[in-house]
Amino acid sequence: MSHLLDPYQPTPNPLLVVLSGPSGVGKDSVLRRMKERGYPFHFVITTTDRPPRPGEVHGRDYFFVSTQEFERMIAAGELLEHAVVYGQYKGISKAQVRTALESGQDVIMRIDVQGAATIRHLAPEAVFIFLSCESEAALVARLKARGTETDATLQARLAVLAQELQHLPEFDYLVINHSGRLDETVETIAAIIRAEKCRVRQRHITL
Repeated sequence: MSHLLDPYQPTPNPLLVVLSGPSGVGKDSVLRRMKERGYPFHFVITTTDRPPRPGEVHGRDYFFVSTQEFERMIAAGELLEHAVVYGQYKGISKAQVRTALESGQDVIMRIDVQGAATIRHLAPEAVFIFLSCESEAALVARLKARGTETDATLQARLAVLAQELQHLPEFDYLVINHSGRLDETVETIAAIIRAEKCRVRQRHITL
């Protein structure tokens, strides 16, 4: 009789998971911990023309390119989406995402809220997760801890934060990344992905 269940147990479709949220909420830290814990996802590497921060590695944290090279990639149509964020280019390679999805891998990408809107237009069946802090004070503390923010850039990021929060209803999930509870955040995101795999109506990603 077990064969009767087979039609109701299809292989889940690969997911495109978009992790977004304000600068400083910990998107990079969350994905780094997921990699450390061996989650079997393709972690999309963003391309940017900003210089690397201390400790960042080309090809692991970002693909660091010149502004001239980034603009060539735009002109050649090589990017799934791109935007200017705080005066710097950021973008996602089309080939990187398509190749992973076609191989059956779940794909997870970190992206700013502006970029998430572009991906939502291109792939409305993606899973959109908004990552946030427990408070604005916590976000300010994290940004200051980077040691890379001037008073002017800090105020600019907080101004953008107010605009980004207005887009929260466009997301599927809200996850709070509490300070000192990174593993809890990672487990919550993993639980969301497991639940998505159990949907009766599977998501179908086309790019």
